[in-house]
Amino acid sequence: MAITALPPDTDADIARVTEALAMITPRWNVRILLALSGPPLRYSELAAKVSWLQSGQLHPKLKALCDAGLVERTEHTSRHVTYGHTNRGVALLPVLPMIVTWAEEHLEKADRSLPAIEQIEDSLTLLTRRHAAAILWVLKSRQEVSGRALARIVMPSSDWTNIYPPLRQLVADGLVDTKGTGRPYRLSAAGDGLSPVLGTLSAWSAGQPLDQASQHPVWGGPQAKPAQRPWVSSQSRPAPAALPPARMPQSSPAWHNRDLFSHATTARPKTAIPAGGPRR
Repeated sequence: MAITALPPDTDADIARVTEALAMITPRWNVRILLALSGPPLRYSELAAKVSWLQSGQLHPKLKALCDAGLVERTEHTSRHVTYGHTNRGVALLPVLPMIVTWAEEHLEKADRSLPAIEQIEDSLTLLTRRHAAAILWVLKSRQEVSGRALARIVMPSSDWTNIYPPLRQLVADGLVDTKGTGRPYRLSAAGDGLSPVLGTLSAWSAGQPLDQASQHPVWGGPQAKPAQRPWVSSQSRPAPAALPPARMPQSSPAWHNRDLFSHATTARPKTAIPAGGPRR
């Protein structure tokens, strides 16, 4: 069932990315995925790597990640069970450095140097606001949209004034700009800078190689390589093993050449980032 008034392909694209974000955003999920980088682990070995989780918290998190298809449970014998990444889980990991790269450029600076994992968690909080993905999609494609027009597209079955709470939140988060009450909305430079992240998540969620992100009809374009930096879950905890390379399928259907929206889009200059960058 459609969730927006956008074309079906676009609606499905947004829904898939929203679901992908919902898999990894819950607290500790990314840390568990990073702790599983490397050979499969027994439950006790994994628990030792994420020892800050209270008793009883790890099992439901693992079950949710298994249900999402990111982690697999392998029962070798009744007393020997291990957990490791699925191929889909491995393929998702390269998205994480992209999020760090975006956060370091656009998020407001913290009083202390933040580990990469905290940069990821802060960024995911912004991306999973209600209706955020659909609003960002429309603004990226249409450049500048009034609140009323945006409501008709993003929430066609709801009262149009319901668009303003999520819009105000995205403005406060620094991802959307407006010149004032009654004026159109557009992506900020930080919102526009999410192109590599959202394009890659779209490719992953559609089962395509991640390099297909550059051909995405809305978020496509040259993809900058993320800067290399150590992966740590906090300053006081040991770093998990290095991220394994993504396992790419040999072939996959390419993006449709046609624009997913019913109108042509044009490039626009980026707007200035609000002082301090998007809020954490």
